[in-house]
Amino acid sequence: MQYPRLKDLREDLDLRQTDVAKFLGMNQQQYSRYETGKQTITTELLVKLASYYHSSTDYILGLTDVRKPYPKISNMKKEKISSR
Repeated sequence: MQYPRLKDLREDLDLRQTDVAKFLGMNQQQYSRYETGKQTITTELLVKLASYYHSSTDYILGLTDVRKPYPKISNMKKEKISSR
């Protein structure tokens, strides 16, 4: 699976692949494989990237065109959801 928005998000902030790779704790070549779709992104990595770019995972995956992250669920709402 390709992730074209990863490159777009990175370039929007004038970052290099090495900058993002350093944040993720990997080398540039490894990060490049994610950006080009040669390697599948793990859920953990996807969440880190969404947080880094102040975006949603759905936006990175191309499931929505809305870049803004979803609002966080408060603890009170979480308790109501889990009690159902």
